[in-house]
Parts: sequence; structure tokens; C-alpha cells
Amino acid sequence: MAKTKTTFFCQNCGAQFPKWVGKCNSCNEWNTIVEEVIQREEKVSWKSESTVKRGSKAIKLKEITAVNEERINTCNHELNRVLGGGLVKGSVVLLGGEPGIGKSTLLLQIALMMDNKVLYVSGEESMTQIKLRADRLKKANDNCLILTETKTYSIFKSAEENLPEVIVIDSIQTLHTEMIEASPGSISQIRETTSELIKYAKETNTPVILIGHITKEGNIAGPKILEHMVDVVLQFEGDRNHTYRILRAQKNRFGSTAELGIYEMLHTGLREVENPSEILISEKDEELTGTSIAATLEGMRPLMIEVQALVSSAVYGTPQRSCTGFNIKRLNMLLAVLEKRAGFRLGAKDVFLNIAGGLRVEDPSIDLAVVCAVLSSNAEISIPQNICFAAEVGLAGEIRAISRVEQRIQEAEKLGFERIVLSKFNKLMKNPSGIEIIKVSKIEEVLKVLF
Repeated sequence: MAKTKTTFFCQNCGAQFPKWVGKCNSCNEWNTIVEEVIQREEKVSWKSESTVKRGSKAIKLKEITAVNEERINTCNHELNRVLGGGLVKGSVVLLGGEPGIGKSTLLLQIALMMDNKVLYVSGEESMTQIKLRADRLKKANDNCLILTETKTYSIFKSAEENLPEVIVIDSIQTLHTEMIEASPGSISQIRETTSELIKYAKETNTPVILIGHITKEGNIAGPKILEHMVDVVLQFEGDRNHTYRILRAQKNRFGSTAELGIYEMLHTGLREVENPSEILISEKDEELTGTSIAATLEGMRPLMIEVQALVSSAVYGTPQRSCTGFNIKRLNMLLAVLEKRAGFRLGAKDVFLNIAGGLRVEDPSIDLAVVCAVLSSNAEISIPQNICFAAEVGLAGEIRAISRVEQRIQEAEKLGFERIVLSKFNKLMKNPSGIEIIKVSKIEEVLKVLF
């Protein structure tokens, strides 16, 4: 018979302790250690016959037959792209994101669009609330079944009766199983309920999508093993003050983690953005100073984004440095390079930088666009609208080569740009005919091209 014990878990990071302590040594949070009842099965020796399946044996890798995973179309092109082509049968997907970012809206929208029978289980909202959201989305699907339940036993019983092809759980922190004597949302309950759902998904070949809460640091709440247990971990990002949302894959056993999907939040739900470059570049009647266009990559997807800079004299003694969507430390580095290597006196001036559209970009290839936007605002000289930039700036003031430059050039050419500035150390497979390639090696050469 199973032996019941109690142990202590941190409710913030999931660290386990043999006794109560005031401060978690893992995440340094205070008063987050809670005692929980766990159930440990009696250990069985790995040599025992009960742990070894009859007929199982080690075989050579070349003798294994490769089979393509059968996928279910979600009727959402952006989600299919991130998943690698659709939902794999028997897979378990975990979707995390900020409160109010649109996780429930996205999955309900997909459940109402799919041709397959979907069981949408909600432990947070009533059926009336879900009905109001579905009416707002202006979508209806007779194949979508709604269940408001938190007990895993009742969920499996409903699934046994209705035989859904996809199950959506909103959210994993609200579920609880009678196998564990702990409150819903605790470390033990999250681990046990997820384990039961994974077992059900694998045995019935039914994909399960879980919505997960996140902590104040932005990590998915619960034990870290939760992300290891599931097959796919998706992160829904974005600023609630902006309309754009980005869906990224942090883990994907069936595809690449470099893909991303872009959505626009509207009053009728989330709209797929198939060509985000046209939206992220603002339309202007006249050329403005302090703006430049960068050819960047978000995952495997090329994007053309607008970089805006404002340089002004410091009113107070200490100049200000402010960034939105860009690393402030990297901006300080680029300003130091301009002062040391190019001779621009920016130490006594305020510098403000903004990435248009509410995106946050980590790609170093936008360094040159940032430098050009800062210099344009400082000199009050506008940059032509038909030119874009894609290069990294080094500490010596050199223009460094970047990866996958052909994709950036194709995106710039598709959007009608006539010139693109690259590092001369970038090797091109073939020279494009519809756009002029300008190769530079130092910041001084870039200034000759622009000014």
C-alpha cells in the first residue's frame, strides 16, 4: 500500500524542503514555504519483473522505422506555424502568459474554429461567461463542448462519454485530483494532475492543451518539472497597452523553437497578422528625423521594424537614457562607441529610444539602425525612406556581419525598399536585382552614405 508523507514546497518556484523555513534558498522569496501531503509509492527494484515489459529489448537505431506524426489542423495559420504544422495526436501543449494577455481568448477562438470535436474545460469561468466571450468572438461551432469542472475524475468521465479529438484545460492551476490531499494550485496537485492528463493523452492519442499561470518574474507557475513533462511549451507575450501579441515556442518536441506567431488584439478577438512588417512601419507624409528602418529576425521570421530616437540637450545635470523595446545597456554601449570611435559628443545629451509597435527586440542586427536613428536626431537630418539597415556594431566601431542575411534582403525587397546597408563581411550567395546592396565596414562609411 502507498505510504503517505508530508513535505514542504515553495509555492513560487517549486523547490522542495524537508522542513519549514522562512526564506526559500532557491528564489529568495519569504513566506512561500507550505506543507503539502504527498503520496509516494513503494519503491520496486529495477531488476524486478514488474518493471520490465516482456519482449522489450534494445535494438539498433537503423532498425527503428521512422513514422511521421499525424497532426490536427487548428485552422489558425500562426499557431500551426509555431507548433510545426499543427497539433500532434497524443501531445500535451502548455500555454503560458500574463493575466489578460489573451490566452483563454486564443484557445476558445481556436476551439470554435476547428472542424474537430473539442472539449473546452474551464475551472475559472462559468458557462455564461464563456458564452458571452464566444458571442463577442462572433463564432459558433457545434463541435465545441463546454465543461466547467475542476476534478480530473469528472473531466475524464466526460471525455469518455463524448470522445473529443482535442481537450483544452483552462487552467492547470485550478484542477485537483483526489489522489493528493492538497489544495488546487499547489505543487503536488499541479504535478499529479498534469501526470494524469499526460497519461490520458498518450493512451487515447488525444492532444491536450493546458493554460498555465505565470509568476511575477514571468515564469510558468508551479514546479519546473511541469515544463519538462509536457511536449510543447508556448509563451504568449505582449504589452496590454499595445494591440500586438507574440506567440513563441520555448520547447517543442515536434518542431522548431525558432518560429513565432503574431496576432493583433481586436474587440472581436485575435486577428492573425500575416505580414507584420507593413504594420510595424508607420506611414509618414514627410521624412522625419530620428527614424530608421531595421531588417531584423524574430525566430525564423524576417521583420522590418521602425527604430525611433530623440536626442536633446540635457536640462538637468545628469543626462537621461531611456529605452522602450531595446536593451538599455546595449544603447549605452552604442553611445560610447559613437563618442569614442566616431567623435560625436553625446555624453551631455538626453537620448530616448523606442521600437515602434510595442515589440521587444534582442537581435543585435538592429545596432546600425539604432546608431543611424540617434545620429539623425542629433544632426536634425532625415534618413531617406527607401533605405534600411541590417548590421551589428562592434566596440571598435566596425560593422560586423550578421546571420541569414538573404532572408532580410528578400523581406526588404518585397516591401519596396531600394537600398539596404550591410557589413562588407557578409557573403551573399547571389546579388538581388531589385534592391541595391551597400556594404560598409566602419561607422564613418555609413555617414557618407546617409549624410
